[in-house]
Amino acid sequence: MVWIRACLLWVLLTGPAVAQSCDTPSGFPVPRFVTLAYDEAAGRAGPSGQHPISWMYVRRGLPVEVIAETPDWRRVRDPGGEVVWMHRRLLSGRRALWAREPSDLRARPDDDASLIARIEPGARLWLERCRAGWCRMEAGGQRGWAQARHFWGAYADEAEPSLALEGALDPCYRSSPVRARASTASDEASSSR
Repeated sequence: MVWIRACLLWVLLTGPAVAQSCDTPSGFPVPRFVTLAYDEAAGRAGPSGQHPISWMYVRRGLPVEVIAETPDWRRVRDPGGEVVWMHRRLLSGRRALWAREPSDLRARPDDDASLIARIEPGARLWLERCRAGWCRMEAGGQRGWAQARHFWGAYADEAEPSLALEGALDPCYRSSPVRARASTASDEASSSR
């Protein structure tokens, strides 16, 4: 019984390692990258269901950038530059990258590493992590590294070669040269899949 109490006390005192609190309705930093959680998602002209649909998205996993938010709505920018409002339930915190130009998926973060696959423009790949200008990603069962600068959905500090592998202490300050990495947990509790 004492052992159980000690474990509970340890969990309470240490807390979650990725806890963050930003001055936003969601508690997450803005701007931030997320993905569409459904095969169909309506982008509206304003932050309510009464606003007209400006754009209907039909690609689950499409990366979008949250640029503003209310308690229930997120203003997002898509890879093409369109800006719409979406209900928070339509978004997932899982990150993905959108290929802007042809790229190579390699076994290691090195131009001389063995080639795994060629990435075509418009391809969507799930992001695992980035470091020193390279991102580890996955698509269709293939995993590897590609240069972050070829993709939309990577932050500037992820796309630039850097010796820093970890983020700054303040995850809400996106303008710093090094930013804390957000967890892959869902943007909103209701969108986890």
